[in-house]
Amino acid sequence: MALPEKPKPALVVASSVFAYLAFAATFRGPRKRFWQRMTGTALGLGSISLLSSRHLRHQKVGPSDLALGAAIAGGLYAVFAVGDRAARVVMPHGDQDIGNIYQLRRLRPRAELALRLALVIAPAEELFWRGLLQETLSRRLGRGRAAAVSAALYGGAHLCTGNPTLVGAATVAGAGWSGLAAVGTPMPALIVSHALWDVWIFLVRPTQAVS
Repeated sequence: MALPEKPKPALVVASSVFAYLAFAATFRGPRKRFWQRMTGTALGLGSISLLSSRHLRHQKVGPSDLALGAAIAGGLYAVFAVGDRAARVVMPHGDQDIGNIYQLRRLRPRAELALRLALVIAPAEELFWRGLLQETLSRRLGRGRAAAVSAALYGGAHLCTGNPTLVGAATVAGAGWSGLAAVGTPMPALIVSHALWDVWIFLVRPTQAVS
């Protein structure tokens, strides 16, 4: 049975608590099964979002969404290419933090990771953080404040990693996508941008040399 079209605040709070607990279990559990847990977390968040909103269930990707999503992903990658260098200088363990993130590439075949990121993880994160959470907050806080809170919550969900550079990166990326959502960027374009960016920066052109 589908949940109400306009989720109640209690649902948003409960789902946010679930997201934080799921992220903690994902990043703190046995490393060798990280991607299985990350995929499970994404499926949970995506399912909550789709069951909660008829609007999200009826989103379709069109040619304009592909083009806009690709442009957003390219711009975000450029920001992170510069930010990567800055993190190595400003953060005491920035180089090590970034390396730890990229070590996760070794746990599963690259083709499998690309499918997990593009088809499950990236879409689910956009549906939940920008689609369900931010849109619901917008009804109470307005679009600007909701975007700021959503980005902060998205970054905060990564505190469990104990990786300051990853927390900063998630907050910056979240702020970008939340800001775009606030000015009316379609959800399909956000999903495309997140999927392309994930695969490109993690598997195709990492900002750090990876063996």
